[in-house]
Amino acid sequence: RAENQKSKFSRVYGYSVASILFIHFLVNIGIVIGIFPTVGIPLPFFSYGGSGLWGFTILLFIFIKLDANRINEW
Repeated sequence: RAENQKSKFSRVYGYSVASILFIHFLVNIGIVIGIFPTVGIPLPFFSYGGSGLWGFTILLFIFIKLDANRINEW
């Protein structure tokens, strides 16, 4: 969805959101497998804790709001 945005800010924000989520999943999988040392980053939308859940939720809601302002060009 990031490539379909009309403003450069929306595209960069979309790619940033995807990168943050991907890196968090990658690090958590690496910790479970044992190839990364144990660090305290939350697994997006699955880990127990309020601040991580709120942070990821707000991050995605901002992107959804930016996507809603996009004009559909079918």
